[in-house]
Amino acid sequence: MARKEATTKEDLMTVIDLLENAGITYWIDGGWGVDILAGKQTRVHRDIDVNFDSKHTEKLLNLLFEFGYEVDTDWKPVRIELYSEKHGYLDIHPFVLNKDGTAKQANLEGGWYEFEKDLFGNAVFEGKTIPCISVKGQKIFHSGYDLRDKDKHDILILENVSE
Repeated sequence: MARKEATTKEDLMTVIDLLENAGITYWIDGGWGVDILAGKQTRVHRDIDVNFDSKHTEKLLNLLFEFGYEVDTDWKPVRIELYSEKHGYLDIHPFVLNKDGTAKQANLEGGWYEFEKDLFGNAVFEGKTIPCISVKGQKIFHSGYDLRDKDKHDILILENVSE
C-alpha cells in the first residue's frame, strides 16, 4: 500500500487537538508553522513538525501509538519521525524548556542547539490561536543549508508576514 505523502489541514488540527488535550506545551514548526504564521495553507506539506516539552516525550509517544502512529525514524533525543496511514508523517522534536522562556534541543553530535525566547510565538489559523515558531525563528531555521524549492517558497511567505 502506498504511503500517504501529504498531511492535510485536518491532520494538523487533529495533532494540535491531541497535544492540547494532553496538556503538552508545543510549537508547530516547519512548513505548517510557516502557513500558520501566514494564516492560510500555501503549499502541500509532507509532514507536520512539532517542537514540544521534552519532559512529555514518553507520554506523547504513547498517545501517538494509541492514535495509530508508528516510529519511522528514531533519532532520539534529537527527533522522532512517525507515520500513520490515516494522518501521514509527523516529525517531533523534544525541547528542554528553561524557566526564562529559552529552550534547547539536542543535536546529533551530542551537544545542544540553544533557542532564545523570541523564537517562540503563536498565530491565528482557522480561527484558532496556535503556538508556532516565530517569523524570526523560522528565518533562522531556514538557513545554514542548501534551500530546496519548498524552503524558498516558505521564505517568500515569511517575507510577507508581519511579526
